[in-house]
Amino acid sequence: MKYLKNVVTLELDLAKCTGCGRCMEVCPREVLFLKDRKASIADRDLCIECGACANNCEYGAITVDAGVGCADAIITSMITGGEPVCECSGSSDS
Repeated sequence: MKYLKNVVTLELDLAKCTGCGRCMEVCPREVLFLKDRKASIADRDLCIECGACANNCEYGAITVDAGVGCADAIITSMITGGEPVCECSGSSDS
């Protein structure tokens, strides 16, 4: 299952990447992989903007606006038992 095409906020700064692999360990969608001892993005449209990679990169090589995506709203609603609310819904409850 892919997210919406070309809207993901995931960014990778190769100059800051040390190739530690932590981002790959925590990504639930296997969006990242190692290439030439650095992280690389396999398919950015698979990213659900959960923020796990950015939150666990101690070198600041990855940024993502976690929580802005509809996929995040769906996952959060499943965890909390509430209705999915995302930025595009027009609701100001979140």
